[in-house]
Amino acid sequence: MKIIQTVGSVLFVTWLSACGGSGVPSGNTANTAALAPPSTAGAYVEPTPQTAANVARQCVAPRPANVLNPQTRQPYGDAQGSLTTEKLWVRAFINDTYLWYDEIVAQDPALFVVGASAPFVEPSDNSSRTINLSTSILAVNTYFNSQRSTAATLSGRPKDRFHFTIPTADYTTQSSGGVRVGFGFQVALLASTPPRKAVVAYSDPGSLAAQNNLGRGAEFISVNGVSVVSGSAASLNEGLFSPVIGQQYSFEVRDVGSAVTRMIVMAAAPVTSVPVQNVRTLPAPYGGVGYLLFNDHIATAEGQLVAAVNQLKAANNGAGVSDLVLDMRYNGGGLLAIASELAYMVAGSATTSGKVFEKLSFNNKNPFGLTDAATATPFHNTTLGFSVPAGQALPQLGLARVFVLTGAGTCSASESVMNGLAGAGVRVIQVGATTCGKPYGFLPQDNCGTTYFAIQFKGVNQLGYGDYSDGFVPGGSGNQFAGCLVADDFTKSLGDVTEARLATALQFRQTGTCSAAAPTSGVRSTTAALVRESEPELGRGFYRENRIYDPARFN
Repeated sequence: MKIIQTVGSVLFVTWLSACGGSGVPSGNTANTAALAPPSTAGAYVEPTPQTAANVARQCVAPRPANVLNPQTRQPYGDAQGSLTTEKLWVRAFINDTYLWYDEIVAQDPALFVVGASAPFVEPSDNSSRTINLSTSILAVNTYFNSQRSTAATLSGRPKDRFHFTIPTADYTTQSSGGVRVGFGFQVALLASTPPRKAVVAYSDPGSLAAQNNLGRGAEFISVNGVSVVSGSAASLNEGLFSPVIGQQYSFEVRDVGSAVTRMIVMAAAPVTSVPVQNVRTLPAPYGGVGYLLFNDHIATAEGQLVAAVNQLKAANNGAGVSDLVLDMRYNGGGLLAIASELAYMVAGSATTSGKVFEKLSFNNKNPFGLTDAATATPFHNTTLGFSVPAGQALPQLGLARVFVLTGAGTCSASESVMNGLAGAGVRVIQVGATTCGKPYGFLPQDNCGTTYFAIQFKGVNQLGYGDYSDGFVPGGSGNQFAGCLVADDFTKSLGDVTEARLATALQFRQTGTCSAAAPTSGVRSTTAALVRESEPELGRGFYRENRIYDPARFN
């Protein structure tokens, strides 16, 4: 399967990515600068790395024997080790499995110790800052950060923007059931530097946000009395992105179309996300068109996608739908097997039979000992047991084309859906903004309570295509998809036929053009640069922008 997300008072989304993804808090920041090789580069002569198995689970703080791995229901098997053994494991893990292991600049692990200062390189842009290593976890995570290629794509973006860690307990909770502490809204940052602007992208049904009618486009004016426009980044980070469970937070918001604000008070609580929403058949004159919003390739999505496709098949008195608009503008990816199931349900057996959904290539060491057949993910035609019993035949729409609504947050496994369908011969029409550009994925690895995500494979479709590290561009040239560049429209609900991206998809369906009347909000843009510039930052962790693969279970 495939799932695999500035500093101080300026950008609060970067704080989230750094702390939630890499384990490096922004409070330890100093000397921000363009990337330069560490001063030890070239001076340190590295001994031959050990194999990961020899130093695995030798921890500074071993987990007790009564802490069980939820997948195996067995103890993790941690033993007493040291900061040195944890760093030896990191180096071995990277040297064994990292896709670009031969591009790593040797770093002296002895420099990454508690109390030292060390460079931390932001994967998103290769900028570097010096941080204080105040804990052993921070020291190990910062050493892991140094074990990454800093090469660039043709456009100049870092090739590897996806190198991160997350506490294993958090990862297990998020990936299996989509449970996280919060209120149930997804924040979209339209401007992340003062004067900032933050709005609601969507709220999960049944959540505290939904119960308080906090809908799409509602603007956050203040959080606990702190101005979103110019207030403390730390306070805003906590309230909007990382609230403390049980603590009350007050939000001043202005709903779409309202001239006045209102106050909402909510206590942060565990929220179970609803990855599939707004499943419907569109009203006349679009009665043959189905729509569904798909936000996360997590385990619970399996059953919800099956239910959604069955609902669309039963529409129009059993005639089903002749077209589908698949809204993945906020879907950062997740389990590759879920992506494969969805693609099969869209295309059907006749189109996908005998074809590969995605074939994976690893480094030249074949680190996981996979046969050629094991590297190929098929179009799964039965359920896999994520959230419904395994082995049930999947419903299928049998469509020859699909309209996909995308944004900069459309990433990884979501891009695999598009690429895999195209490889099987389904026409993909893309409406929205350029996707994130992540044809890569991981086999997440736990060690000593931290789960490590290092790029280990690249995926290609049935036709051998997977070169989209700069993203899929609507209506782009070469191997890009037909379609239209349209900025996000926060003045309308998702699934509203007058919402800019959906309206344009429906226009393209009728005429093959992108000339639908511009929405009253004036959000339509016509160039990739303008659309990308207007794309919101979603402020979510790297674990929600990935693809995860498990050959032992799903191939």
